[in-house]
Amino acid sequence: MRLLSTAGFTLAPVIALAIAAPAFAQDAAPQPTGDDDYHTDQPIVVTAPYVRSLDILGNVSVMEGEKLAKDIRGQIGDTLASQPGVSSSSFSPGASRPILRGFSGERAAVLVDGLGAIDASSTSADHAVSIDPLTAERIEILRGPSVLLFSSQAVGGAVNVFDRRIPRSIPEAPFHLDALASYGTAADDKSIGASIDVPVGQRFVVHADGNYRDSNEVRVGGLIYAPELRAHLLDLAADATAGGDADEAARLTDAANSRGKVPNSQSTSKSAGVGAAFIDDGGSLGISFGYLEDAYGIPPRADIDEVPTIKARQYRVDLRGEVELGDGLFEKLRIRGAYADYAHTEFDDGEPGTRFTNRGIEARAELAQNDRGGWRGASGVQYSFRDFAAIGDEAFLPANETTRIAAFTLQELERGPVTLEGALRLEKSQVRAESIGFDRSFSSLSGAAGLSYQLAEGLKASVSISRSERAPSAEELLSDGPHAATLTYERGNPDFAKETSWGGEASLKFKRDGWSAGLTGYASRFDNFIYETDTGLIADDLPLFEFRQNKARVWGFEFEGAAPLAQIGGFSILADATADMTRAKITDGPYVPRIPPLRIRGGLEASSERIDARAEVEWTDDQTRIAPFETATKGFTLVNASLTWRPLPDTKNLSLTLAADNIFDVDARRHASFTKDYVPLAGRDIRLTARASF
Repeated sequence: MRLLSTAGFTLAPVIALAIAAPAFAQDAAPQPTGDDDYHTDQPIVVTAPYVRSLDILGNVSVMEGEKLAKDIRGQIGDTLASQPGVSSSSFSPGASRPILRGFSGERAAVLVDGLGAIDASSTSADHAVSIDPLTAERIEILRGPSVLLFSSQAVGGAVNVFDRRIPRSIPEAPFHLDALASYGTAADDKSIGASIDVPVGQRFVVHADGNYRDSNEVRVGGLIYAPELRAHLLDLAADATAGGDADEAARLTDAANSRGKVPNSQSTSKSAGVGAAFIDDGGSLGISFGYLEDAYGIPPRADIDEVPTIKARQYRVDLRGEVELGDGLFEKLRIRGAYADYAHTEFDDGEPGTRFTNRGIEARAELAQNDRGGWRGASGVQYSFRDFAAIGDEAFLPANETTRIAAFTLQELERGPVTLEGALRLEKSQVRAESIGFDRSFSSLSGAAGLSYQLAEGLKASVSISRSERAPSAEELLSDGPHAATLTYERGNPDFAKETSWGGEASLKFKRDGWSAGLTGYASRFDNFIYETDTGLIADDLPLFEFRQNKARVWGFEFEGAAPLAQIGGFSILADATADMTRAKITDGPYVPRIPPLRIRGGLEASSERIDARAEVEWTDDQTRIAPFETATKGFTLVNASLTWRPLPDTKNLSLTLAADNIFDVDARRHASFTKDYVPLAGRDIRLTARASF
């Protein structure tokens, strides 16, 4: 009742504003771009449509069209792992969350059109994000202080996923169909999804979609267990032999030497949605309903007697509206709201164990300013409420409620070659756990300012500085108990203070005549930095992982560039490269755990109207800068190739892609993964993808 009454009170004025609007516009939101069904040439950052590009306060990457279709995997983290500055938690094939500039959890927000996923994915690495990548039309990745538009928690950045469930335009044809199907050999991975938009008259459009994915246990390129854990298993086998337990010794030895498929790494997912929108010359109003069902295994460790599986489901309702306000100070009002009911149950050897539930609501309203002599921007308010509970013998977190209320603004001023940007966010948060009498509130003020200068045609330099304050999450404050799926005992600290940081970024970007390059360096100093680390101790027969707070430094860089090499027949030959690195260290102390190492990727692509061919090499360095009780991770080199054919002339509406990832079947492990020592990345994967948009 508390949630429903709070939700009703909060959404009432927002819905009233939308209903009171006299008319709604056909082009109420910026349209997605690239080789999707809109086929426009101008890049638009849909995430922040009220400034020009977010080039100063953040670097934005966009995935859509054929590129997104080729890279889609079962989890959003694995889908984005090739992007600069992005890694993946890779906990299991069924649970993989994006890691941005080394940050995960609440520090790396995963959004649906500007609002949170409203699930349990930020609570623990074994919890999947409740976003089906098959529903994604476009994904934008924000890094840097521009994320203040959405959260003060997400100091690493944000991933904003745009689906089609609330239509943004009215199709000119009797219907618009999007479909995607793929098959991958590494895990016998089959997926299919389709959506349809149908206009009803001149102002209404309705939408429906359905998606399904099934994946078996994943095959890997080498031994399943990493060297240190393998040696540990062989030591246990020797102890079992000495104790006269030959069966246990044989089991541990077989596990240590196991190859082929990772046990209990299968996953399935289903999702469906319906939506409708009213679109007219003065704005738009739309609503959608979505359902998601996930079931996936957590690969076990042979030395710990747990074989977990997770079954999850989510119901979600979304609202989006825009009102054109004319030629005054404000150009338009944009509203977003969402309610979700999420739950998952963790099973051990088929027996139900801990159940996690999260009912939440988010709403935001933004006023966009008309351009006044080069000055434009947007300001707004945001509200979120989370009612979270963990029920069962291994509930490591008490039932709790988190409320956040925020006001924010982003302003931009252009004067000739100089552009100034500034962002400010004031946020009030409260964490309550009635069962243990816990109630704390935090006020945070975060801001950023940046400047860019056009040095020459196509060449721009930018610098920015930011100060952020982040309230500790309920998980960081209140965790205290065993967690079977992660095979750890997790302990927080209810006395944590706010986390504060000063950060700076500098970038140099060039784009002209097909050539492009961008280099960004960033650094931050944290007070009261919160991190989770292995203590080396045992609690309740599990390794004790503890949240701690200390001063820390984080720094790194991102690079991406492309160069046209030649024109051969009807083919354009292009070379491209990306690189990224993050370092994170406790001041006068150890390195922060699970930070991705240096990574370099280079590719060569030949593209034409009908055929694209690509080969690429990705090199990942060893990670030896590790925290206490953390194991080093050996680097690896992946070689990938793909061939895309568009059978219909003069259109990109239909494409077939044949891709080979990890061609040489190497043993590869992501250092950011809790489970890297016994859940490697997939081995050689031959994947066929078909994409249609009509």
